Amino acid sequence: MELIDENEVVAGHRTRVEAMRREKERQQRIRRYIKKYAPVAVGILAVLILVVTGIGALIGRASDKRKSEEARESVAELVAAFRNVNFLEIAEAGIPMAGGSGLAEKEAAEPKVYEAHSTPDTLQLGEGDIVSEYAILIDVDSGEILAERNAHVRMNPASMTKVLTALVAAEQAEDLDDKLTVTREITDYGYINDCSSAGFVIDERVSVRDLLYGTILPSGADAAVGLAVYVSGSQEAFVELMNERLKELGLSKTAHFTNCVGVFDENHYCTAYDIAMILEAAIDNEICREVMSTRIHTTEKTLQNPEGLELSNWFIRRIEDKDSGGKVLGGKTGYVAQSGNCAASFAALDNGRNLVCVTANASGKWRCIEDHVKLYKQFSR
Repeated sequence: MELIDENEVVAGHRTRVEAMRREKERQQRIRRYIKKYAPVAVGILAVLILVVTGIGALIGRASDKRKSEEARESVAELVAAFRNVNFLEIAEAGIPMAGGSGLAEKEAAEPKVYEAHSTPDTLQLGEGDIVSEYAILIDVDSGEILAERNAHVRMNPASMTKVLTALVAAEQAEDLDDKLTVTREITDYGYINDCSSAGFVIDERVSVRDLLYGTILPSGADAAVGLAVYVSGSQEAFVELMNERLKELGLSKTAHFTNCVGVFDENHYCTAYDIAMILEAAIDNEICREVMSTRIHTTEKTLQNPEGLELSNWFIRRIEDKDSGGKVLGGKTGYVAQSGNCAASFAALDNGRNLVCVTANASGKWRCIEDHVKLYKQFSR
Protein backbone atom coordinates (compact mmCIF):
# COMPACT_ATOMS: atom_id res chain seq x y z
CA MET A 1 0.00 0.00 0.00
CA GLU A 2 1.34 3.42 -0.96
CA LEU A 3 2.10 5.66 2.02
CA ILE A 4 0.72 9.19 2.00
CA ASP A 5 3.28 11.95 2.49
CA GLU A 6 1.68 14.40 4.95
CA ASN A 7 3.91 17.26 3.77
CA GLU A 8 2.79 16.70 0.18
CA VAL A 9 -0.86 16.77 1.28
CA VAL A 10 -0.35 20.02 3.16
CA ALA A 11 1.57 21.54 0.24
CA GLY A 12 -1.14 20.45 -2.16
CA HIS A 13 -3.81 22.02 0.04
CA ARG A 14 -1.91 25.29 0.22
CA THR A 15 -1.45 25.29 -3.56
CA ARG A 16 -5.19 24.78 -4.09
CA VAL A 17 -6.05 27.52 -1.59
CA GLU A 18 -3.65 29.94 -3.26
CA ALA A 19 -5.03 29.13 -6.72
CA MET A 20 -8.57 29.66 -5.46
CA ARG A 21 -7.59 32.97 -3.89
CA ARG A 22 -5.95 34.19 -7.11
CA GLU A 23 -8.98 33.16 -9.18
CA LYS A 24 -11.30 34.98 -6.74
CA GLU A 25 -9.15 38.11 -6.99
CA ARG A 26 -9.13 37.87 -10.81
CA GLN A 27 -12.91 37.61 -10.93
CA GLN A 28 -13.26 40.55 -8.54
CA ARG A 29 -10.92 42.66 -10.69
CA ILE A 30 -12.97 41.91 -13.77
CA ARG A 31 -16.19 42.91 -11.96
CA ARG A 32 -14.54 46.12 -10.77
CA TYR A 33 -13.32 46.93 -14.27
CA ILE A 34 -16.76 46.34 -15.78
CA LYS A 35 -18.40 48.58 -13.16
CA LYS A 36 -15.71 51.25 -13.59
CA TYR A 37 -15.41 51.33 -17.38
CA ALA A 38 -18.87 50.34 -18.61
CA PRO A 39 -20.18 53.92 -18.24
CA VAL A 40 -17.18 55.18 -20.20
CA ALA A 41 -17.80 52.65 -22.99
CA VAL A 42 -21.47 53.61 -23.12
CA GLY A 43 -20.47 57.27 -23.35
CA ILE A 44 -18.07 56.59 -26.21
CA LEU A 45 -20.74 54.58 -27.99
CA ALA A 46 -23.22 57.44 -27.60
CA VAL A 47 -20.71 59.91 -29.05
CA LEU A 48 -19.99 57.50 -31.89
CA ILE A 49 -23.70 57.27 -32.72
CA LEU A 50 -23.92 61.06 -32.80
CA VAL A 51 -20.88 61.27 -35.06
CA VAL A 52 -22.24 58.61 -37.39
CA THR A 53 -25.60 60.35 -37.48
CA GLY A 54 -23.95 63.67 -38.30
CA ILE A 55 -21.82 62.19 -41.02
CA GLY A 56 -24.84 60.41 -42.40
CA ALA A 57 -26.66 63.72 -42.68
CA LEU A 58 -23.71 65.22 -44.50
CA ILE A 59 -23.65 62.27 -46.84
CA GLY A 60 -27.30 62.81 -47.64
CA ARG A 61 -26.63 66.40 -48.61
CA ALA A 62 -23.42 65.74 -50.49
CA SER A 63 -23.68 66.22 -54.22
CA ASP A 64 -20.33 64.71 -54.99
CA LYS A 65 -20.59 60.92 -55.21
CA ARG A 66 -16.85 60.46 -54.58
CA LYS A 67 -16.99 62.46 -51.34
CA SER A 68 -20.01 60.45 -50.23
CA GLU A 69 -18.14 57.19 -50.78
CA GLU A 70 -15.11 58.50 -48.85
CA ALA A 71 -17.35 59.54 -45.98
CA ARG A 72 -18.97 56.12 -45.85
CA GLU A 73 -15.53 54.47 -45.79
CA SER A 74 -14.48 56.73 -42.88
CA VAL A 75 -17.56 55.79 -40.90
CA ALA A 76 -16.93 52.09 -41.54
CA GLU A 77 -13.31 52.43 -40.36
CA LEU A 78 -14.44 54.28 -37.23
CA VAL A 79 -17.01 51.62 -36.36
CA ALA A 80 -14.47 48.83 -36.97
CA ALA A 81 -11.92 50.55 -34.75
CA PHE A 82 -14.47 50.91 -31.97
CA ARG A 83 -15.42 47.24 -32.24
CA ASN A 84 -11.78 46.19 -31.91
CA VAL A 85 -11.24 48.08 -28.66
CA ASN A 86 -10.76 45.61 -25.79
CA PHE A 87 -11.80 47.60 -22.75
CA LEU A 88 -10.93 44.76 -20.39
CA GLU A 89 -7.34 44.66 -21.68
CA ILE A 90 -7.13 48.42 -21.24
CA ALA A 91 -8.37 48.07 -17.68
CA GLU A 92 -6.02 45.17 -16.89
CA ALA A 93 -3.13 47.30 -18.14
CA GLY A 94 -4.24 50.12 -15.89
CA ILE A 95 -4.45 52.63 -18.76
CA PRO A 96 -6.42 55.71 -17.69
CA MET A 97 -9.60 56.41 -19.63
CA ALA A 98 -11.52 59.66 -19.91
CA GLY A 99 -9.03 61.42 -17.65
CA GLY A 100 -9.13 58.67 -14.98
CA SER A 101 -6.11 57.75 -12.88
CA GLY A 102 -6.19 54.04 -13.73
CA LEU A 103 -7.50 51.34 -11.39
CA ALA A 104 -4.30 49.32 -11.55
CA GLU A 105 -2.33 52.36 -10.41
CA LYS A 106 -4.74 52.84 -7.50
CA GLU A 107 -4.50 49.17 -6.50
CA ALA A 108 -0.72 49.31 -6.67
CA ALA A 109 -0.62 52.05 -4.05
CA GLU A 110 0.73 51.05 -0.66
CA PRO A 111 -2.04 50.28 1.87
CA LYS A 112 -2.32 52.71 4.74
CA VAL A 113 -0.43 51.71 7.87
CA TYR A 114 -2.05 52.78 11.12
CA GLU A 115 0.19 53.77 13.99
CA ALA A 116 -0.10 55.29 17.45
CA HIS A 117 2.65 56.37 19.81
CA SER A 118 3.10 56.76 23.53
CA THR A 119 4.20 60.14 24.87
CA PRO A 120 5.50 61.31 28.23
CA ASP A 121 1.89 62.20 29.03
CA THR A 122 0.52 58.73 28.29
CA LEU A 123 -1.37 57.56 31.36
CA GLN A 124 -0.23 54.18 32.64
CA LEU A 125 -3.35 52.54 34.00
CA GLY A 126 -3.26 50.40 37.12
CA GLU A 127 -5.66 48.04 38.86
CA GLY A 128 -7.30 50.95 40.66
CA ASP A 129 -8.06 52.75 37.40
CA ILE A 130 -9.90 50.04 35.42
CA VAL A 131 -10.87 46.41 35.92
CA SER A 132 -9.65 45.23 32.50
CA GLU A 133 -6.21 43.62 32.41
CA TYR A 134 -5.46 45.00 28.93
CA ALA A 135 -6.43 48.44 27.68
CA ILE A 136 -5.53 51.21 25.27
CA LEU A 137 -7.10 54.58 24.47
CA ILE A 138 -5.96 56.42 21.35
CA ASP A 139 -6.61 59.86 19.90
CA VAL A 140 -7.29 58.96 16.27
CA ASP A 141 -6.47 62.40 14.89
CA SER A 142 -3.12 62.89 16.61
CA GLY A 143 -2.06 59.24 16.84
CA GLU A 144 -1.31 59.73 20.53
CA ILE A 145 -1.81 56.92 23.00
CA LEU A 146 -3.64 58.65 25.83
CA ALA A 147 -3.76 55.73 28.25
CA GLU A 148 -2.68 52.10 28.28
CA ARG A 149 -2.32 48.99 30.35
CA ASN A 150 -0.48 45.94 28.99
CA ALA A 151 -1.36 47.31 25.57
CA HIS A 152 1.47 45.51 23.80
CA VAL A 153 1.15 42.20 25.63
CA ARG A 154 -0.16 39.25 23.63
CA MET A 155 -3.70 38.13 24.47
CA ASN A 156 -6.64 36.38 22.83
CA PRO A 157 -9.00 38.88 21.15
CA ALA A 158 -12.11 36.66 21.33
CA SER A 159 -14.90 38.05 19.12
CA MET A 160 -13.10 41.35 18.60
CA THR A 161 -11.56 39.19 15.85
CA LYS A 162 -14.74 39.81 13.89
CA VAL A 163 -13.78 43.45 13.31
CA LEU A 164 -11.06 42.20 10.97
CA THR A 165 -13.43 39.59 9.54
CA ALA A 166 -15.90 42.31 8.60
CA LEU A 167 -13.16 44.59 7.26
CA VAL A 168 -11.66 41.95 4.96
CA ALA A 169 -15.10 40.87 3.74
CA ALA A 170 -16.18 44.47 3.10
CA GLU A 171 -13.00 45.13 1.14
CA GLN A 172 -13.42 41.97 -0.94
CA ALA A 173 -17.17 42.01 -1.58
CA GLU A 174 -18.32 43.64 -4.81
CA ASP A 175 -22.06 43.61 -4.22
CA LEU A 176 -23.63 43.61 -0.77
CA ASP A 177 -26.83 42.24 -2.29
CA ASP A 178 -25.07 39.05 -3.42
CA LYS A 179 -26.54 35.99 -1.74
CA LEU A 180 -24.97 33.02 -0.01
CA THR A 181 -26.77 29.77 0.75
CA VAL A 182 -26.12 28.83 4.37
CA THR A 183 -24.77 25.29 4.68
CA ARG A 184 -24.49 22.84 7.55
CA GLU A 185 -20.74 23.40 7.54
CA ILE A 186 -21.33 27.09 8.22
CA THR A 187 -23.77 26.58 11.10
CA ASP A 188 -21.96 23.60 12.65
CA TYR A 189 -18.77 25.57 13.34
CA GLY A 190 -20.59 27.80 15.80
CA TYR A 191 -22.50 24.94 17.41
CA ILE A 192 -19.39 22.81 17.88
CA ASN A 193 -17.46 25.69 19.46
CA ASP A 194 -20.40 26.98 21.55
CA CYS A 195 -20.45 30.37 19.81
CA SER A 196 -23.18 32.96 19.61
CA SER A 197 -25.35 32.89 16.49
CA ALA A 198 -27.16 35.46 14.37
CA GLY A 199 -29.90 32.92 13.70
CA PHE A 200 -29.40 32.01 10.04
CA VAL A 201 -30.39 28.44 9.18
CA ILE A 202 -29.38 25.77 6.68
CA ASP A 203 -30.47 26.45 3.08
CA GLU A 204 -31.36 30.08 3.85
CA ARG A 205 -30.29 32.55 1.15
CA VAL A 206 -28.63 35.44 2.99
CA SER A 207 -27.20 38.66 1.53
CA VAL A 208 -23.63 39.74 2.17
CA ARG A 209 -25.05 42.85 3.81
CA ASP A 210 -27.00 40.80 6.36
CA LEU A 211 -23.96 38.59 6.97
CA LEU A 212 -21.94 41.70 7.85
CA TYR A 213 -24.58 42.92 10.29
CA GLY A 214 -24.93 39.40 11.68
CA THR A 215 -21.18 39.22 12.26
CA ILE A 216 -20.94 42.47 14.23
CA LEU A 217 -24.25 43.16 15.99
CA PRO A 218 -25.05 39.78 17.61
CA SER A 219 -21.50 38.49 17.04
CA GLY A 220 -22.83 35.58 15.01
CA ALA A 221 -20.38 32.81 14.22
CA ASP A 222 -22.74 31.64 11.48
CA ALA A 223 -22.55 35.05 9.82
CA ALA A 224 -18.76 35.32 10.16
CA VAL A 225 -18.13 31.87 8.67
CA GLY A 226 -20.68 32.70 5.98
CA LEU A 227 -18.65 35.76 5.00
CA ALA A 228 -15.51 33.66 4.89
CA VAL A 229 -17.10 31.08 2.62
CA TYR A 230 -18.59 33.78 0.38
CA VAL A 231 -15.26 35.57 -0.09
CA SER A 232 -12.81 32.68 -0.22
CA GLY A 233 -14.73 29.43 -0.46
CA SER A 234 -13.62 28.27 3.00
CA GLN A 235 -12.74 29.67 6.39
CA GLU A 236 -9.17 28.43 6.03
CA ALA A 237 -8.60 30.38 2.81
CA PHE A 238 -10.27 33.46 4.27
CA VAL A 239 -8.04 33.38 7.34
CA GLU A 240 -5.06 33.58 5.01
CA LEU A 241 -6.51 36.84 3.68
CA MET A 242 -6.96 38.05 7.26
CA ASN A 243 -3.32 37.42 8.06
CA GLU A 244 -2.26 39.09 4.81
CA ARG A 245 -4.29 42.13 5.88
CA LEU A 246 -2.55 42.10 9.26
CA LYS A 247 0.75 42.21 7.39
CA GLU A 248 -0.45 45.16 5.30
CA LEU A 249 -1.46 46.96 8.50
CA GLY A 250 2.03 46.40 9.91
CA LEU A 251 0.75 44.12 12.69
CA SER A 252 1.96 40.67 11.65
CA LYS A 253 4.83 40.62 14.17
CA THR A 254 2.40 40.65 17.10
CA ALA A 255 -0.87 39.38 15.62
CA HIS A 256 -1.86 36.10 14.00
CA PHE A 257 -5.35 34.66 13.52
CA THR A 258 -6.39 31.04 13.00
CA ASN A 259 -10.14 31.56 12.61
CA CYS A 260 -12.56 34.32 11.63
CA VAL A 261 -14.77 34.02 14.72
CA GLY A 262 -12.50 34.45 17.73
CA VAL A 263 -12.57 30.88 19.02
CA PHE A 264 -9.70 30.33 21.45
CA ASP A 265 -6.54 28.90 19.97
CA GLU A 266 -2.99 29.26 21.26
CA ASN A 267 -1.96 30.49 17.82
CA HIS A 268 -4.82 32.98 17.63
CA TYR A 269 -3.50 36.11 19.28
CA CYS A 270 -2.83 39.84 19.09
CA THR A 271 -2.49 42.82 21.42
CA ALA A 272 -4.92 45.52 22.49
CA TYR A 273 -2.86 47.90 20.34
CA ASP A 274 -3.36 45.61 17.31
CA ILE A 275 -7.13 45.58 17.75
CA ALA A 276 -7.10 49.38 18.02
CA MET A 277 -5.27 49.65 14.69
CA ILE A 278 -7.67 47.16 13.08
CA LEU A 279 -10.57 49.20 14.43
CA GLU A 280 -9.13 52.41 12.96
CA ALA A 281 -8.91 50.70 9.56
CA ALA A 282 -12.50 49.51 9.92
CA ILE A 283 -13.67 53.03 10.80
CA ASP A 284 -12.07 54.27 7.57
CA ASN A 285 -14.08 51.71 5.62
CA GLU A 286 -17.52 53.18 4.90
CA ILE A 287 -19.33 49.83 5.02
CA CYS A 288 -17.71 48.68 8.27
CA ARG A 289 -18.26 52.03 9.96
CA GLU A 290 -21.95 51.93 9.07
CA VAL A 291 -22.36 48.35 10.31
CA MET A 292 -20.49 48.95 13.56
CA SER A 293 -22.49 52.12 14.23
CA THR A 294 -25.87 50.43 13.88
CA ARG A 295 -27.98 49.74 16.99
CA ILE A 296 -30.62 47.52 15.38
CA HIS A 297 -30.83 45.92 11.94
CA THR A 298 -33.58 43.73 10.51
CA THR A 299 -32.46 41.23 7.90
CA GLU A 300 -34.27 40.54 4.65
CA LYS A 301 -37.30 38.27 4.80
CA THR A 302 -36.60 34.70 3.70
CA LEU A 303 -38.51 31.43 3.56
CA GLN A 304 -36.77 30.30 6.74
CA ASN A 305 -37.15 33.67 8.52
CA PRO A 306 -40.31 35.20 7.00
CA GLU A 307 -40.21 38.23 9.27
CA GLY A 308 -36.47 38.69 9.03
CA LEU A 309 -34.16 38.64 12.05
CA GLU A 310 -33.85 41.62 14.37
CA LEU A 311 -30.16 42.00 15.18
CA SER A 312 -29.01 44.26 18.03
CA ASN A 313 -25.67 45.75 19.02
CA TRP A 314 -26.08 45.46 22.77
CA PHE A 315 -22.78 47.21 23.46
CA ILE A 316 -24.08 50.44 21.90
CA ARG A 317 -27.52 50.04 23.46
CA ARG A 318 -26.02 49.57 26.94
CA ILE A 319 -23.43 52.33 26.74
CA GLU A 320 -25.41 55.06 24.96
CA ASP A 321 -27.28 56.16 28.09
CA LYS A 322 -24.13 56.48 30.20
CA ASP A 323 -22.22 59.74 30.59
CA SER A 324 -19.07 59.17 28.57
CA GLY A 325 -18.38 62.82 27.83
CA GLY A 326 -19.53 62.43 24.24
CA LYS A 327 -21.14 59.86 21.99
CA VAL A 328 -19.94 56.30 21.58
CA LEU A 329 -20.51 55.71 17.87
CA GLY A 330 -19.88 52.00 17.55
CA GLY A 331 -18.24 48.97 19.01
CA LYS A 332 -17.72 45.22 19.13
CA THR A 333 -17.61 43.01 22.20
CA GLY A 334 -15.97 39.66 22.77
CA TYR A 335 -15.74 36.87 25.30
CA VAL A 336 -13.93 33.61 25.76
CA ALA A 337 -12.96 32.20 29.14
CA GLN A 338 -9.25 32.74 28.45
CA SER A 339 -9.64 36.49 27.77
CA GLY A 340 -12.67 37.49 29.82
CA ASN A 341 -14.97 40.26 28.66
CA CYS A 342 -13.55 42.42 25.87
CA ALA A 343 -14.67 45.41 23.86
CA ALA A 344 -13.43 47.70 21.09
CA SER A 345 -15.24 50.99 20.49
CA PHE A 346 -14.89 54.43 18.94
CA ALA A 347 -16.34 57.70 20.17
CA ALA A 348 -16.64 61.39 19.37
CA LEU A 349 -16.22 63.41 22.56
CA ASP A 350 -17.84 66.75 23.26
CA ASN A 351 -14.41 68.40 23.32
CA GLY A 352 -13.85 67.45 19.66
CA ARG A 353 -11.62 64.45 20.23
CA ASN A 354 -12.14 61.27 18.21
CA LEU A 355 -10.98 58.26 20.18
CA VAL A 356 -10.76 54.49 19.95
CA CYS A 357 -10.73 52.31 23.04
CA VAL A 358 -9.90 48.63 23.44
CA THR A 359 -10.11 46.64 26.67
CA ALA A 360 -9.78 42.93 27.42
CA ASN A 361 -10.10 40.50 30.32
CA ALA A 362 -12.61 42.36 32.44
CA SER A 363 -14.13 40.23 35.19
CA GLY A 364 -17.89 40.13 35.14
CA LYS A 365 -20.30 40.59 32.24
CA TRP A 366 -20.44 44.10 30.77
CA ARG A 367 -17.74 45.37 33.13
CA CYS A 368 -15.86 46.37 29.98
CA ILE A 369 -18.52 49.04 29.41
CA GLU A 370 -17.66 50.67 32.71
CA ASP A 371 -14.01 50.86 31.69
CA HIS A 372 -14.83 52.43 28.32
CA VAL A 373 -17.13 55.01 29.90
CA LYS A 374 -14.53 55.85 32.54
CA LEU A 375 -11.70 56.30 30.04
CA TYR A 376 -13.76 58.37 27.60
CA LYS A 377 -15.08 60.56 30.43
CA GLN A 378 -11.61 61.13 31.85
CA PHE A 379 -10.32 62.52 28.56
CA SER A 380 -13.41 64.54 27.69
CA ARG A 381 -12.49 67.31 30.14
